Amino acid sequence: MSLYETALVIVGVAVLGTVALPRLLDNRPVSFPIVYVAFGIVVFSLPLELPAPDPLAHGTIAEHLTEIGVIVALMGAGLKIDRPPGFKRWKTAWRLLGITMPLTIAAAAVLGWWAVGLSIPTAVLLGAVIAPTDPVLAADVQVDPPQKGESDEVRFALTSEAGLNDGLAFPFTYLAIAMATAGVAPDNWLLEWLAVDVVYKIVVGVAVGWVFGYALAKFVFQYPASTQLAKAMGGAEALAATLIAYGLTELAGGYGFIAVFVAAVAIRGFERDHEYHQELHDFAEVVERLVVAALLVLFGGAIATGLFAPLTWRAALLGLALVLLVRPLAGLLGLVGYPPERNAIAFFGIRGIGSFYYLAYGVNNAEFDSSGIVWSIVGFAVLVSIVVHGVTAAPVMADLRREMPAPEATE
Repeated sequence: MSLYETALVIVGVAVLGTVALPRLLDNRPVSFPIVYVAFGIVVFSLPLELPAPDPLAHGTIAEHLTEIGVIVALMGAGLKIDRPPGFKRWKTAWRLLGITMPLTIAAAAVLGWWAVGLSIPTAVLLGAVIAPTDPVLAADVQVDPPQKGESDEVRFALTSEAGLNDGLAFPFTYLAIAMATAGVAPDNWLLEWLAVDVVYKIVVGVAVGWVFGYALAKFVFQYPASTQLAKAMGGAEALAATLIAYGLTELAGGYGFIAVFVAAVAIRGFERDHEYHQELHDFAEVVERLVVAALLVLFGGAIATGLFAPLTWRAALLGLALVLLVRPLAGLLGLVGYPPERNAIAFFGIRGIGSFYYLAYGVNNAEFDSSGIVWSIVGFAVLVSIVVHGVTAAPVMADLRREMPAPEATE
């Protein structure tokens, strides 16, 4: 069989699924990601002579493919959020970022060192890559598209957390890289890590994202489409904003993930009631669905071709614990006393493509022992998250929507 034509059929089926599955799976306890991972497992298990999508053997490709998946998802998440930024308005997000995320990193690192015997740098890398919740696979628990009214606290918290913590996981990934290259002793890396990886890169990401997002929004809304060609390309500015904001920030040495999300929030805040926001969101969502479909099929293919081969029973238990114990407990601690829906927020700490990106980036930039078993742990945790959260998201979110009316935005 011709590999090229076979690949075309697989891609065509995956694209068709992005159109058909939202109709077929509506209000059913089976999610889009579950179907695509299963499809990937089946396709790569057949005797089609497809190349194995091994993230260790093809580390650079894995890094860049997952990178694209994350940035397009971050733009889509930011364009959805109707709630204006503010300390009190975003209180849930700040708690998840400032308390839950560091607790998750520390707990995952300690468990990786104690339960699986990872070295300290590798354990820190595991904590860094598994901590961020995923903007790519969390569509069922994110806020509704723009101009649909104020979202409930669960959806807002999970969307804003996923939008920001994908960038804030980078300092901890760099911490693991610094430990692996310069040694575990803090004297070898602490000052540079704090000054560059924590302060400088975050500030640059926020600044570039906000300035560029505001400038692009001003152009888009002051010069509306007037020709047929311009109207046909409606919403494509979302993709342009994603690529430019990310690229400019990375060239300036900042965190591009933060810049993309901040740019999206800045665009969403410009003429907030304008109907063109819907077109921007819709275009971003189409691109996101297509990219995610490809990544999930490849993830299924990696499972079918040996991703879990190094997985021991201890490593599997660790993967289960990361999803079912560590995140929920860290989430509850971060949200003590607030809000009433904290149980659902803590539970839906979805793991996904962002974890794959950080792991690929870390392994590509430093020598980590036991990288194969770390890939298997992270892959297993993501699979557990896809299945558990995919099955429970629709019914739980439907129950919450019925029981708890959307609150007014806090000033």
